[in-house]
Amino acid sequence: MSEPPTISDTLEQTVERHPDREAIIYPHKDQRWTYAEFDDRVNSLANALLEAGIESGDRVATVLHNGSEMALTVYACAKIGAVFTPLNFRLPAGEIEYIVNDAAAEMVLFEEATREAIESARPSLETVDDYVYIDADAPDYATDFYELVESGSTDRPDVRVEEDDVYAFIYTSGTTGRPKGVVHEHRSMVEHNLLCIAEGEITKDDVGLSVMPLYHCAELHCNLFPRVHRGATNVIHHEFDPQAALQAIEEHGVTFLFCAPTAWNGLSLTAAEMDVDVSSLRLGLYGAAPMPEQVLENCREHLCEDYLQAYGMTEIGPAGVFQRPEDQLSKQGSAGQAGLNHQVRVVEPDAAPDQEVEQGEIGEILIASPCTMREYWNRPEATEESLREHDGTTWYYTGDLGRLDEDNFLYVVDRKDDMIVSGGENIYPAEVEDVLFSHDAVEEAAVVGEPDDEWGDLVVAYVVADGVTADDLDEFALESDLLADFKRPRKYYFVDELPKNPSGKVQKFKLREDEADVEPESETVAT
Repeated sequence: MSEPPTISDTLEQTVERHPDREAIIYPHKDQRWTYAEFDDRVNSLANALLEAGIESGDRVATVLHNGSEMALTVYACAKIGAVFTPLNFRLPAGEIEYIVNDAAAEMVLFEEATREAIESARPSLETVDDYVYIDADAPDYATDFYELVESGSTDRPDVRVEEDDVYAFIYTSGTTGRPKGVVHEHRSMVEHNLLCIAEGEITKDDVGLSVMPLYHCAELHCNLFPRVHRGATNVIHHEFDPQAALQAIEEHGVTFLFCAPTAWNGLSLTAAEMDVDVSSLRLGLYGAAPMPEQVLENCREHLCEDYLQAYGMTEIGPAGVFQRPEDQLSKQGSAGQAGLNHQVRVVEPDAAPDQEVEQGEIGEILIASPCTMREYWNRPEATEESLREHDGTTWYYTGDLGRLDEDNFLYVVDRKDDMIVSGGENIYPAEVEDVLFSHDAVEEAAVVGEPDDEWGDLVVAYVVADGVTADDLDEFALESDLLADFKRPRKYYFVDELPKNPSGKVQKFKLREDEADVEPESETVAT
């Protein structure tokens, strides 16, 4: 009986089936490799890492934009059992220092664009022995990436990797505090590949375009991994540019593309103004938020007809719930239904998995998945809080609040930690923010609870807006048919910007704890 496959096996099996199919196209460096050529380079890098002293279990961190180097590194690590640890290339030195030290990384790969941050962090990186530079003119303390690749043998490394070995530490984006290292094993990611191949109906004839960051598990695990597993072609763009992406669709016959809804909006608006053939595009994948109806309409008009939404989080792979193309219009605003081999329940917050709320009622979303993380690195208490076993099934407590409709479609309402209890009423900030966003003068808004002796919490709004007062917004909220009077903000803080993590998500904990690097221009109490 054969051993269960690992991530490196998924590449090697594809090489056996389709050695001459194009695997990687990286226009930024004029690189085009077949699967056989790609695997040779992966083996070379893997053997070079072994020669450099990287062993099974050692962490290899990257602070890189998209590129073939990311693809080579993640598969090279998989071949030798090293732990791939990708960092957001936008991180400042202090965040790099925290994550690299927390992971105890032995090696860091970086580039010209991230060199300044790495060099600022370098004196405090306690465990790093080797630095690898992917661009020309490497600093004297770093090894040249391509020299490293060329130095290694193309033979398959003589290292045994098991299905339950750790494949990666993927650090969360830190909306509620310091980032946590999510520990994923090989087998769970192979399961995730199969899920995405099935839901996206990916074939060897597909051509995928990676424009979203490969350091993030959405692009890496939902797109690159399953496409390599299936033998499809992968076009990688160094960064997202709508015009370049549209031109790539035409030039390479791209059939499959993942973007966040904001990026889809940019693509659809640009496509409306460009003379470009995007007829090859068969499926658009998106996540992080539902697609606004107008954006979906524009995308269907100017790009392709079919879209697939994935909902989840880093801890489950990340995809676990899918809104399929046929449900995009009829279930607008939904996250979809549980994916294959996945279960979704909505329970009273923090309650046992069998304490489900009534259909349509709001509760905490739990997900049971074969792709769930092993643990949070060095965070046993957080692991115990998030992963709980019930009747032999491990459930991940998402911290998201949502409801299930009569067809078991999931609607995500808000974060549990963000829920406001005011005067005994549960108030979900997202619905208040949606109303404020609909005001023409409001650029950004974040709603949080502020402690109050009488009400428990007051609903307060931090707003980035121009030419509007608190009274104007209060009147607007009162007139809205979408917001009950008791839910409207009682205070407005007008600020220049909202505190965000490097992924662009608002860090509400900083607003609640007065840690925001923003000083309110004015504070107006609405009665």
